[in-house]
Amino acid sequence: MNLMAVVDASVKKEGLQDLTMQRTVSSVPFAGRYRLIDFPLSNLVNSGVNTVGVFPSYPVASLVDHIGVGKSWDLDRRKNGLFFLPVTQRDGGISSIGAFAALEEHMQFFTKSIQPYAVVINSFVVNQLDFKDMLDQHIRSGADITEAVSEGVSLKTYILSKDLLVELIRTHRDKRVVSVEDVVNLKKSPYTFNEYEYKGYFAVIDSIQSYFRASLALLDEENRKQLFLPNRPIYTKVKDEPPTRYITGSHVERALVANGSTIMGEVRDSIISRAVYIKKSARVEKCIIMQKCIIEENCDLSYVIADKEVYIGEGVVLHGTSEHPIVLRKGEKVTKEDL
Repeated sequence: MNLMAVVDASVKKEGLQDLTMQRTVSSVPFAGRYRLIDFPLSNLVNSGVNTVGVFPSYPVASLVDHIGVGKSWDLDRRKNGLFFLPVTQRDGGISSIGAFAALEEHMQFFTKSIQPYAVVINSFVVNQLDFKDMLDQHIRSGADITEAVSEGVSLKTYILSKDLLVELIRTHRDKRVVSVEDVVNLKKSPYTFNEYEYKGYFAVIDSIQSYFRASLALLDEENRKQLFLPNRPIYTKVKDEPPTRYITGSHVERALVANGSTIMGEVRDSIISRAVYIKKSARVEKCIIMQKCIIEENCDLSYVIADKEVYIGEGVVLHGTSEHPIVLRKGEKVTKEDL
């Protein structure tokens, strides 16, 4: 494959702050058993790309734990494979994809690679992009930079020659541009631009509201069929856990439930991650409950996002709305006395 990849995991989204206080956007859990970065990494390997640089900002511990050396994506190779390249600069990559000041910190990744083209992608747009098809169209167009779009929305994914990318990194201060995205948005002279129209499911996750909507949209079977394609699987870190136990008297309806959980109460229109404990007479509706949460008896939850290891005490009632779901931060403990 004549394509190398830059996965920009350094971009921060202020709208996701409640979920990113202890992790990058790229390692935010999604769809019960995945992280957001699983989708771009899987799209890359499904497209035959095997030289992948991940450029995260701090804190990186959660992301390192998840992707490791790339084994789950067959990127743990002696030649090429996955390169984990943390960035220290904090003033150029806050909200713009492919920040040159960040990429500049790891110039050897670019100068040592042999692929003639580069794709610069983000880790907060969920889709099934075929980068081989996008590269072929980019080459046919003769343009300098191709941007992936869908239904008039930018997917913030760009293909250009590696030589042009290196030139932009080295000269961005003189050219007064800060990122690949900036060059495209400004339609900076003398470069030429092309659009690649992606047809398929996508979700831009840049706020709590968009995260909530995109998550619950996967309860629709048609959306799941478009995102989870048999011939283009989404890979993730494998965790060996037993099947979820559904205790007599429990009721589960229209929900995605990962392995290792125990359901004793009622779950509707919700996403339940691994190792969650929902006790007797608890009611969970239109909620996203992440890994290792405990929901005690007689709780009544709707429109709630509970991050990992949240404890909700007996009899707690929490009702958010679709536009303003209640977010419980990682490790938070909520009891009736707190309300």
